[in-house]
Amino acid sequence: MSARLPRTHSFYPDPANEYSMHLKIHRSPGMGDVVAVCDRELINTTLRHGDLAVTITEAFYGTSPVTELEIREALEAADNINLMGERAVSLAISLGLITKSGCIMIGDVPHAQIYQL
Repeated sequence: MSARLPRTHSFYPDPANEYSMHLKIHRSPGMGDVVAVCDRELINTTLRHGDLAVTITEAFYGTSPVTELEIREALEAADNINLMGERAVSLAISLGLITKSGCIMIGDVPHAQIYQL
């Protein structure tokens, strides 16, 4: 199943309902935790871009949608972040964690990774 989203991206979409994104924190003692955030509608889909295929799973992004406040708090405390989808990337941009130019597109979906070295 491929996610089909509009081809134009404002990176500042209208707010969806309160539980519009998934969040999972991957604990890695001594290495820095990874906060993974994904737009809800992308869960259990596969994105395609040329020969590249990326499957968006609950195992990586979490099994339940959470509030934007929970995601904001996790992102602000994070050392390492993986973002998939317009709302996830837009939230990180609004928090000043990344710029639009620091994002890539996988098919029609924005994606960003932030790492502390």
